[in-house]
Amino acid sequence: MKYDTVIFDLDGTLLYTLEDLTISTNYALEPFSDVRRSLDEVRSFVGNGVRTLMIRALPGGEQNPDFNAAFARFREHYAVHCRDHTRPYPGIMEAVRTLAARGLKLGIVSNKPDPEVKDMNRAYFEGLFGSALGEREGVRRKPAPDSLLEAMRELAASPKTTLYVGDSEVDIATASVANVDCLSVTWGFRSKEHLASSGASRFISSPEELLPLLEA
Repeated sequence: MKYDTVIFDLDGTLLYTLEDLTISTNYALEPFSDVRRSLDEVRSFVGNGVRTLMIRALPGGEQNPDFNAAFARFREHYAVHCRDHTRPYPGIMEAVRTLAARGLKLGIVSNKPDPEVKDMNRAYFEGLFGSALGEREGVRRKPAPDSLLEAMRELAASPKTTLYVGDSEVDIATASVANVDCLSVTWGFRSKEHLASSGASRFISSPEELLPLLEA
């Protein structure tokens, strides 16, 4: 298959964000619970947006009377500290630059809040992504296809020549309902076994493996 467009998930695919998410989660929990979440726990909580992250992290979830306050505390802290420890995965920048140099259209579609997605696109990726979309009010989050389809419209991309790259079961489902091909990465927040059990059939274990798949 010849692709002319590659759209990426952000957390666990392009960027290692787990430490900053964990720090902000525990900061949010501090006034309301003695529970503190580990990196591995937060790894298992992410993928469906930060509200769902906090539902899973705070004992009692949305039924906890302090949920809204804890969620607001997370959003305030993460907006300021989302880039403290976050960094591109090894090899990502080289791969993205190579794809851009080859003339491919590039995008980001994430369940992270839209302001943070746009901030990280500017801070880390040198303007190489022509579309960068996150969770916004009134737009269904992944696995609904809304943001992926919007990114394709912004990039003037066809589903037949678009590849969606992600690290989770949410990304697999999103690509399926948007009718685009999916490639699953194994360096992110889910194991290869988990991805395979969620329907993944194509895998890469390093960013360098993406490039030969996109050669004419």
